[in-house]
Amino acid sequence: MASDDDLKGLDRAAVLLLSLGEDQAAEVMKHLAPREVQRLGLAMSRLGRVSTDQAHGVMREFRDKLERQTSLGLGADQFLRSALTKALGGERANSLIERILHGGESSGLENLKWLEPRAVAELIKLEHPQVIALVLSYIDPDQAGEVLQYLPERQSSEAMLRLANLDGLQPGALRELNDALDELLSGDSQSVQVSAMGGPKVAAEILNRIETTMSNGIMEHMRSQDEDLASRVQEQMFVFDDLINVDDRSMQTMLREISSESLIVALKGSAPPLREKFLGNMSKRAAEMLRDDLEAKGPVRLSEVEAAQKEILQVATRLEAAGQIQLGGGGAEAMVG
Repeated sequence: MASDDDLKGLDRAAVLLLSLGEDQAAEVMKHLAPREVQRLGLAMSRLGRVSTDQAHGVMREFRDKLERQTSLGLGADQFLRSALTKALGGERANSLIERILHGGESSGLENLKWLEPRAVAELIKLEHPQVIALVLSYIDPDQAGEVLQYLPERQSSEAMLRLANLDGLQPGALRELNDALDELLSGDSQSVQVSAMGGPKVAAEILNRIETTMSNGIMEHMRSQDEDLASRVQEQMFVFDDLINVDDRSMQTMLREISSESLIVALKGSAPPLREKFLGNMSKRAAEMLRDDLEAKGPVRLSEVEAAQKEILQVATRLEAAGQIQLGGGGAEAMVG
């Protein structure tokens, strides 16, 4: 049985939805992003036994937070538009706002965001690399990174090359792609308004989220085809060593989200200045313990180090997307004293 301390974050949300019942939970989930629904569903499926006291505790906490809200519902539409636009950007926010406020139905491209990455890969794997590039540029970077794992290496490399070269798409071509996906998914065809798709920044965001060996292979292919384009993508990528430029407050926020074991493994392969950057943002006692753990840790495989560093980078990009920290990006101009 899970203890009270175990019920945090997604687990508490899962308990709340399960306590609400199927109909009410379904209404709540209608207003969540596709990836949020997937993460919540996974948490619900993995949730162990929960006591009545724990369920009541989660419900009480939710009720208390709700009662502390003021002016609930007043100006909610405008607040929602402003908040989502700030959080997601204008283009990504518009479709979500439309669906929430006006009951808009999802189109073919939007429906892809609700599919598991393996299912998306199966759907597009026989398509032209240009089509695959368009799809990858439209879905969320996290999901796109997972889709790449299920595509053949040469196909994923070629698609990413084309994605990095994208700077926009004619509305007619986008509607054709959307309609074709609607037909495949047996959905109702609607046009999607997207002014720009792809480009070096989107390619970098996806590459930042996939396993290092695969990312390096894609970059090698890109360099062999277009050295200048590869350089522009590389400038947008954020690598582990770039964390040395993160401000102290952001570093401290990150450290609260990173497990000690992942940090130990990641720092085994880092340069001394970056290691000191992490240690300098810990309490004296915590830093001393980490130094001892690093000395006691034996040799670690390079693949394990890269995986741990990638995990920490994913935490960093998630926190940046939530507006909790500032990263700046691998191509950010260095500051001098």
